[in-house]
Amino acid sequence: MKKTNNPWKWIPTLYFAEGIPYFIVNNISVIMFNNMGMSKGDMAMYTSLLYLPWVIKPLWSPFVDIIKTKRWWIMAMQIIMSAAFALVAFSLPHPSAETIAAGGTPVSLFTLTLVLFWITAFASATHDIAADGFYMLALPTKEQSVFVGIRSTFYRLSSIFGQGVLVVIAGLLEKNLGDVPKAWSVTLIVCAVMFSAITLWHTFALPRPQADRVREGGSTAKDIMREFVRTFVTFFQKKHVWLALAFMLLYRLPEAFLVKMMNPFLLDSTSQGGLGLSTETVGIVYGTVGVAALTVGGILGGIAASKWGLKKSLWPMALALTLPCLSFVFLAAFQPQNILLISSCVALDQFGYGFGFTAYMLYLIYYSEGEFKTAHYSLCTAFMAMSMMLPGMVAGYVQESIGYTSFFIFVMVCCLVTVAVTALLKVDPEYGKK
Repeated sequence: MKKTNNPWKWIPTLYFAEGIPYFIVNNISVIMFNNMGMSKGDMAMYTSLLYLPWVIKPLWSPFVDIIKTKRWWIMAMQIIMSAAFALVAFSLPHPSAETIAAGGTPVSLFTLTLVLFWITAFASATHDIAADGFYMLALPTKEQSVFVGIRSTFYRLSSIFGQGVLVVIAGLLEKNLGDVPKAWSVTLIVCAVMFSAITLWHTFALPRPQADRVREGGSTAKDIMREFVRTFVTFFQKKHVWLALAFMLLYRLPEAFLVKMMNPFLLDSTSQGGLGLSTETVGIVYGTVGVAALTVGGILGGIAASKWGLKKSLWPMALALTLPCLSFVFLAAFQPQNILLISSCVALDQFGYGFGFTAYMLYLIYYSEGEFKTAHYSLCTAFMAMSMMLPGMVAGYVQESIGYTSFFIFVMVCCLVTVAVTALLKVDPEYGKK
């Protein structure tokens, strides 16, 4: 491989860049809208709708293969996202401190912000498609396995940066400036400058592999759509398809509700039923400690699944995903102010989610086996995104109507759904073992 195509020059930054917009759109937006006084119901509804591009991306992923090169798509989407971050920063509305404190900031004030986040979300989903395809084209097969861990590591680092570092920066600016909207504008400017720098770097660092070229005389858009319809039909003809869909959509139901309201709960004042943490503290507790625990849980889950296989992993992992939700019932009921205790509860929940999520991902791979493995896996990931989007859309309205303590008890009731779909699932006892 030529020196100019050294994978270390572009794989870390490419997968760091893949994660940043996802976490800003789907996680940081929750904190920002919450701190700017949007109601919990509206905040949860509109931020959950931002998941939609990841739900429907299989619909346009085939066209990324036949229109332009993967490198072109990567660069175009990064330019769009850099511009979108800058536009959000400079167009962010500035509700008064009184409106924010009353929690009455209307959604209409954020129309442009939401539109720009939607553009970012579609660009990010498209970037994911192109980046993963480019990775396979730009690296020899023997090196792809070597860099799988590197790309995963830098994606995780982007999670810590996006949900931890950026939130801490916003929190410190909120405190020092005494102006919440201005603090978030400055934070997003920092993000836009950083993302623009990564984009500029990739114009020089991304290689131009010969395999990455526009197809000539190959599949047309009509052929692609015909093939997509065929794979879609065969997916729904697979054995136990409705049980599989129930598992994909409902296994994570308790966590889908909990994760949408976790940061608002940590941020809201004790009089509102929350824990009253500062924004920068939430960046540390959830965005750093929580993400680290999630990562460790995922690693240990992978080790356990390789030893036990999928079938034996299901129950321990389902329990790991559900039982730690009790920690939030405790936090809501007693509202402790000890940061170490709060961090431990968040870490326990995120560790359990990381460990339990392993069985879910392994099942998606298992169910995708067959003639259309890649296409079917893409459809599985669409249902995976939907499983978080749909509960998240109503989570805020549920919380507003019953309060935090009852909301987390409701989350525990949802754990019974996880137990039910796990009990009904049918898998090969030997699948997933080393």
